[in-house]
Amino acid sequence: MHPAFSVILFTTISGAGYGLLFLIGLMSGTSMLPDSRWFGFAGLGLSLGLASLGLLASTFHLGRPERAWRAFSQWRTSWLSREGVLSLAVFVPAGILAIGWLFFGHVLAWAGWLSAALAAPTIYCTAMIYASLRPVPRWHNGWVPLNYVLLGLMTGALLLQSLLDLFAAPAPALAWVTIASIVVGALGKLGYWRHIDRARAVSTAESATGLGALGKVRLLEAPHSEENYLMKEMGYRIARKHAGKLRRMALGLAFAGPLALTILTLLLPAPVAAIAAVLAAVVALAGVLIERWLFFAEAKHSVALYYGAAAV
Repeated sequence: MHPAFSVILFTTISGAGYGLLFLIGLMSGTSMLPDSRWFGFAGLGLSLGLASLGLLASTFHLGRPERAWRAFSQWRTSWLSREGVLSLAVFVPAGILAIGWLFFGHVLAWAGWLSAALAAPTIYCTAMIYASLRPVPRWHNGWVPLNYVLLGLMTGALLLQSLLDLFAAPAPALAWVTIASIVVGALGKLGYWRHIDRARAVSTAESATGLGALGKVRLLEAPHSEENYLMKEMGYRIARKHAGKLRRMALGLAFAGPLALTILTLLLPAPVAAIAAVLAAVVALAGVLIERWLFFAEAKHSVALYYGAAAV
């Protein structure tokens, strides 16, 4: 599949934003978060800002952005519609939480918990937009929603860790949760790659054309004289050696680097620990961008069988 940068950016930063909002909402009203209005402004501003920027980026991939509002009416059957509804609905309790925290100095725990209860399903719905597509076998499996949720929580935890260190309110317990989320996220990503590498072909040129009984089917002549929409969007190919290199880069930036830096935050003095925490979050987001690019580039749509692919 064509790795459109707008969609890659959307899934990465919106996942981080909703992951951060989930953790802030879950911990709101507890001693784990400072009750400072400035911290509330930074935490909620960053989470809602990233979520909003991601949603805005997603519209750049639409052929007719002015019709995007119609997607909200199909929530009964469309994961895209459900994601749209939840992504906006979460702003209501998050806004109430922000107003109480920033203007009245009172953290409304119930608003935070409701925000968390809507933020996590939003990430899940984003993942199911892809996992529900049967014509793309590398997406149509349980590893996809698992990885989206794990990476959203991991990047959200890294952002929260950096905010706490910047506000001189380190939480060792959260650091260990962040470390655990990095390890589990890496295992989930490795599990997904192992699954798609070992999965058998769901469809072949023979089964797609119904001519398997006659022998091996191959493309004799291209169906078009020039590249069309399907070939641009669903016929993207990446060499195995390049994919392997990018996988190693993703593992290093998204998991290994942030893990080492997060461990250092437990050992270093406050000012240096804050720098390490911020660097861990930035490096992780860069790694997830690469991982998300691969997620699209390595996927094959079954329509590719009619354009020369042997199997999908």
